[in-house]
Amino acid sequence: MTTTSTSTVTSASNSSALTQLQRLEAESMHIFRETASEGERPVLLFSGGKDSVVMLHLAAKAFWPCPIPFPVLHVDTGHNFPEVLDFRNRTAERLKVRLEVASVQDYIDDGRLSERPDGTRNPLQTVPLLDAITDGRHDVVYGGARRDEEKARAKERIISLRDEFGQWNPRDQRPELWSLYNTRHRPGEHVRVFPLSNWTELDIWRYIAAENIELPPLYYAHERDVILRDGMLLAVGEYVTPREGEDIERRTVRYRTVGDMSCTGAVESPAANAEDVLAEVATSTLTERGATRADDRMSEAAMEDRKREGYF
Repeated sequence: MTTTSTSTVTSASNSSALTQLQRLEAESMHIFRETASEGERPVLLFSGGKDSVVMLHLAAKAFWPCPIPFPVLHVDTGHNFPEVLDFRNRTAERLKVRLEVASVQDYIDDGRLSERPDGTRNPLQTVPLLDAITDGRHDVVYGGARRDEEKARAKERIISLRDEFGQWNPRDQRPELWSLYNTRHRPGEHVRVFPLSNWTELDIWRYIAAENIELPPLYYAHERDVILRDGMLLAVGEYVTPREGEDIERRTVRYRTVGDMSCTGAVESPAANAEDVLAEVATSTLTERGATRADDRMSEAAMEDRKREGYF
């Protein structure tokens, strides 16, 4: 197994002494190797958010010294943070992976999708995602979901079978015993694979700190103009403007998760590096999605409904 100067992995002969973080890394790398060897046209969903960044880092380590043997796919809503898009492009270039982009804006422009009354585009990602999977004939699709994020994601196995319509049936899941992963599927179906299923937000940040992984700068404390709406601090900009009674404030904030600018809230924080964030997350009682994602507040079953339709 390959190591770097900041690697968290020890030799196989010392596997009994692996820490929890090292075991998680080894499990994720094993999942990548096993499933990539069984797939014909795998693809990794990459948004530039911390989970997809860690997932791509693990893939690079899993296949080193060979290049990552599959492209990355981003479903671009058109409402992304500019810092994240810049990071996405630089990362794909640095790792020499092919970047595929499915554009929600293209679907709106040609009439295949319509803007929502609330202006939020995150729920519009499903159709472009499924079309990109079909057009690319991708049979194994890697996602960065973790079980601790949200109740619907806690139900999902590491290997998630999707039918010919990209839909997920929570009652149609396969046993995963002895680290054996079944990626078999009928023509037209595909599997989603979640190498970070057993990680927590704290694990992610511990790994980022240990591996010195670069992230988009909005994950760390910075000053930004925000408004308080529905209990969340939303960044003022092209996609979010103050409503009557809302005041623009300049605050020191950071983001715990990355989504659309129109539905992703910031948190007030002085955390300027990974170690600071670690200390902050360790004392938090709210998940990052529950605290900062308006699209997950639409209903108690918002995420599960979207997953049934083919969402990440």
